[in-house]
Amino acid sequence: MILWLRYVMNKKELIFIVEDAPEGGLIARGLGESIFAQAEDMVSLKKEIRDAVNCHFADGEKPSCLLTAEE
Repeated sequence: MILWLRYVMNKKELIFIVEDAPEGGLIARGLGESIFAQAEDMVSLKKEIRDAVNCHFADGEKPSCLLTAEE
């Protein structure tokens, strides 16, 4: 399974590719940023991604919403 998660921030998008992890669960990696997250299910993964994004960006640069789309 491949899933794209998009964060929209200041008219820019931060896209995450989500794949099945070899050891089970899901792993997400941000394109163009060194942001990674891993969790057992999609609900938990979205929370982990939000946490990782909040840690990665300063307050004024944080994305405002999360959009998802499956392929």
